Amino acid sequence: MALSKADIEQALMRDTDPYLGCDVVSAGMVKSIEITPDALNITLEAGFPIARYGSELTARLGAVLASLPGAPPARFELSAKIVTHSVQKAVKPLAGVRNTIAVASGKGGVGKSTTAVNLALALRDEGATVGLLDADIYGPSQPRMLGAHGRPDSRDGKSMEPKLSYGIQSISIGHLVEEDTPMIWRGPMATSALEQLLRETNWHDLDYLVIDLPPGTGDIQLTLCQRIPVSGALIVTTPQDIALLDARKGLRMFEKVDVPVLGIIENMSLHTCSSCGHVEHIFGSGGGASMAAQYGVDLLGELPLDIRIREGVDSGKPTVATMPDAPSTEIYRQVARRVGAKLALRARDYSSRFPNIVIQNT
Repeated sequence: MALSKADIEQALMRDTDPYLGCDVVSAGMVKSIEITPDALNITLEAGFPIARYGSELTARLGAVLASLPGAPPARFELSAKIVTHSVQKAVKPLAGVRNTIAVASGKGGVGKSTTAVNLALALRDEGATVGLLDADIYGPSQPRMLGAHGRPDSRDGKSMEPKLSYGIQSISIGHLVEEDTPMIWRGPMATSALEQLLRETNWHDLDYLVIDLPPGTGDIQLTLCQRIPVSGALIVTTPQDIALLDARKGLRMFEKVDVPVLGIIENMSLHTCSSCGHVEHIFGSGGGASMAAQYGVDLLGELPLDIRIREGVDSGKPTVATMPDAPSTEIYRQVARRVGAKLALRARDYSSRFPNIVIQNT
């Protein structure tokens, strides 16, 4: 009996993708199926970047289809198309930016900025065009972490060009002041500076803008949620009870302002002794998983407490950029794929397709 397209789709639906959480058919990735005596020609279009993951995906799907009786070899044509996804209501989009990802934490010291820069680099590795906004007006760290120092250029005297480092476009208040200069500003001045950084930077065709938020749930976070389009938020925490307590507040804040929480990243989950190999959960264990289960969100990844990660960002050489084969780099890449996949499954923003209605007196 000859194979049909329905047979192919049913076979593909038996494979649950580890990043999408569903099969490629249900995710809308299958664009065409052509059956010939010599091959099954299948066109797939992913909604998230898959430059490194694509070969693994097609190899796994090819093995699934090879189990069909009498099936010829499968040939895949694979591409990625990242579109704009829905954000808060009545919020204007950012020019040159398709999606924004807010990286937040309830308290400082949990590795949020380190996670943000390595996440941005991991998305870049998968083929996306990525920007990084350092929204911590009082404690900017991304210029040092990316090794991107100096003032940004301006072509017209009114807007800024983002700094470019490791293929990442970035901007920070740290590019405009000396590194040891304190920003002694009240809340309204800080939030105004954030909006200027966002809207007066000439972002160049970004698939994702990763926003490194300051810790807490204050003025800057509220400004971001109320005036700036946010496609989704990530919560960074450690397994420690006190960090989880504040992380819950951050998660609840995003829920109250209708920003979807894409998941939780547990940092400093465990430490492996470089001398003897002993594994120890210095800050406790299972905290991120229990919080994710409590609020019905995904645990996107568990990162180790590793001196090389700290040394990398301190010296302007982030792990993902300079240690491509490190185990922690692979974890960052897996987190990036999960984040991209979760956004890909969200509702698309079609507002740009509607014409502007102008009322004129005639």
